[in-house]
Amino acid sequence: MKSAADTVARGRPREFDPDEALSAALTVFWEKGYEGASLTELTQAMGITKPSLYACFGNKEALFQKALDLYERDKLCYMRSALQEPTVRGVAERLLRGTLDIQTGGDDPRACLGVISMVACTTQADSIKADVLARRASSDRALIERLERAAQEGELPPGVEPAALASYLSAVMQGMGVQASAGTTRAQLEQIVETTLAIWPTK
Repeated sequence: MKSAADTVARGRPREFDPDEALSAALTVFWEKGYEGASLTELTQAMGITKPSLYACFGNKEALFQKALDLYERDKLCYMRSALQEPTVRGVAERLLRGTLDIQTGGDDPRACLGVISMVACTTQADSIKADVLARRASSDRALIERLERAAQEGELPPGVEPAALASYLSAVMQGMGVQASAGTTRAQLEQIVETTLAIWPTK
């Protein structure tokens, strides 16, 4: 005969670590993109039920935004620290090597979470695409401002446009993510890093 305690225990919500659950969700989104990740795949990876997901994180969109916050804080922290390098070439090298490490190190999925999700989003996920674009625009502005400062301090040759140089560097980093997802080796990506640094404009 089942006791009342057994019944209560069975009725209690399953306890879980929200940080671990969010980290698991990030991995699923990183592998599949926003629209490619189903709620079933997310809850299975997170080890929680759908009601628990909604109660703790909100809906799928809110969960993805929290996962993006975690991605930027833990995986892209090198981008913020790179801007503190004393020389603009040092900034470029730190960004490129940080991208190389995040794309080829450990067990993390390859490719950029933002790029995967933005490209895969349909018009039904315009808010997600807008969020990704806004985050990227903020990052781009910070890089442009750093390159503008370098230009003012005489680090860049005359005629080099900071905004264009920032766009070029961002395109290289995003391209590295795309190539990594296609199976390009670390050694091959290192060649891209070295080539980019070799042709980096210096005064």
